[in-house]
Amino acid sequence: MGIIKRRGSSTNAILVLESPWGLDEKDNNRSSVVPFMQGIAKYTGDTEVFHANFYDKKSFDYALDCITREGFKNTIIYIAAHGYEDKIGNVKVDHILGEVSYISKQQNITGLLFGSCFIGKKTLEMEVYIQESGLRWCMGYASSCNWLEGTMIDAAIIGAMISLENGDFESRDIINSAFANAIAPFADNFIIGSDYSGDKVSIRDSLKFVCQPEGKGHRAKDVTDDVFEMANTLRFD
Repeated sequence: MGIIKRRGSSTNAILVLESPWGLDEKDNNRSSVVPFMQGIAKYTGDTEVFHANFYDKKSFDYALDCITREGFKNTIIYIAAHGYEDKIGNVKVDHILGEVSYISKQQNITGLLFGSCFIGKKTLEMEVYIQESGLRWCMGYASSCNWLEGTMIDAAIIGAMISLENGDFESRDIINSAFANAIAPFADNFIIGSDYSGDKVSIRDSLKFVCQPEGKGHRAKDVTDDVFEMANTLRFD
């Protein structure tokens, strides 16, 4: 199936699939990451933002189908929802990884960012599912994550990755460098959340990055250590 032509003229797209956050008792679908993504789109330019809500597996599949009907040169899918163990909202992580990986080549989806707690613990699954797909990178948090701070980190990463050119995805170093530039402004030792036992977790121990450059011979690989080493070179000692 070819890429569906669109009426707009933008080259890039951020596709937000979001489940209600319920950050407090009065939060009736009020909190959303969309305004942050709209700001990133305006800042980077040449980028459109699309949004759909999901509540379970059926609505996720429907939302994913609706939101990926237009083709762009560089598309990032941003899953924004609560995560715990093997689920995001009420949808299994394996299902999301499988569905997004399946359509990634058809719709030029280069990146998948999980703005969800604990999904960064699934780096092995990320490597397996994105291998030989059109996805060039995947990112998640291996702990719980403060909503505002996490959304700011997500925005920085998406802003960096949406600005890459097609040829950049052939180089693991360029992809890792984009990650590093995005997270360098955030302190490694900032407490972003906690683990399942309630112990505090820093950004350095929470953020996880998987990279699969385009081209034969490249494998999907956890590049977290490389990314943080690069980020450290961008800071004063």
